[in-house]
Amino acid sequence: MKKIILFISFLFYINTISAQQDPEYTHYMYNMSIVNPAYATGVPAMMNFGGLYRTQWVGAVGSPKTFTFFGHSALTEKVEVGLSFISDDIGDGAKTENNIYADFAYVLNLGGKNKLSLGLKAGVSSMQTNFNGFRFSDPDVDRAFAENINATKPNIGVGAYYFRDNLYIGFSAPNLLKTKYIEEKSGVNAFGAEEIHMFFTGGYVFQLNDNLKLKPAFMSRLVKGAPVSVDLTANALYNEKFELGVAYRIDDSVSALFNFNVTPTLRVGYAYDYTLSNLGQFNSGTHEIMLLFDLDLLGKGYDKSPRFF
Repeated sequence: MKKIILFISFLFYINTISAQQDPEYTHYMYNMSIVNPAYATGVPAMMNFGGLYRTQWVGAVGSPKTFTFFGHSALTEKVEVGLSFISDDIGDGAKTENNIYADFAYVLNLGGKNKLSLGLKAGVSSMQTNFNGFRFSDPDVDRAFAENINATKPNIGVGAYYFRDNLYIGFSAPNLLKTKYIEEKSGVNAFGAEEIHMFFTGGYVFQLNDNLKLKPAFMSRLVKGAPVSVDLTANALYNEKFELGVAYRIDDSVSALFNFNVTPTLRVGYAYDYTLSNLGQFNSGTHEIMLLFDLDLLGKGYDKSPRFF
C-alpha cells in the first residue's frame, strides 16, 4: 500500500526549515542524562536506569514517536559514567534517527553539599529514510526525497551541572557537530541538517511540611533557525511516593503529569500534553510514559535524595 504524506507533516521537520529539532520531553527532569552528560548523582555503587516513550500529536499523519534509554553509575565520588540512547521516528518510518552515546562526568566538591559536575558525551548518530511508495503532488521531486538515506556520523557533546540536595542548574550542548546528510547544492535544500542544540535547565525542592514537597523546574532549549522553547513545570510530591504536576510549554502546550513509586527502587510516570497551537486542530494530544529503576550493587539499601532528576 502506498504511503500518502501530507505536506504539513514535514513542514516542521524536512527541507522547509533551516534546523532539525531534537525531540521534546515533558518528563525532562527525569530524562536529564539524555540532554546533559554532566548529570550526576554522586552515589557510588548505585546504577540508575531510565526509559521514556513519547508519541506526539496522536492522530496526525506522520506524527513523531520517540524512545529514550539511559543507564549510569558513580564509579567514585568524583567519576560517573553511563550510556544514553535516543530513537526518533517521524512519518511511520519515513525518517528514523538513532543516537547512542557514552557519557562521562567528573564531579567537583565546592564545599558543603555544593557540587559541580563537568561532562562529555561521545558517540554516533544514524539516520535512515524510506520514501518508497510515497505519492507527491509535485512531479519534480526534491532531491531530498528522491533517494533513501542510510548514514552514520560521529558526534560529541558537553555539559555542566551544579547541584545539591534540593537544587540543580545545568547547561549543555549534547550535539556539537553540525551534521548534514545531504549537502546543499545548486539550490537544493539540505536534508537532515543537525544544528547545535543548547539546553538550560534548573529545579528546586521546597519542603512544605513533613509529607509534602513542591518541586518547580524549567527547561529552555535554543537552536539556530527555530524559536526558543521554554518548559515550566510544578510538581508536588506526597510522602516521597506520589507525585502530581502541571507544565506549560510556552506558545505550544499545557500538560498534566504524575508518577509514583511501585517499589522503593521502581518509579513509573505518565504525562499528557494538550496542544495549544494551530496544530491542535490535527491531533488529539501527546502521551508520554516514563520508567525509572535503581539497582543497588552493594545491597545496602538506597534512600534517594529529594532531588527528582
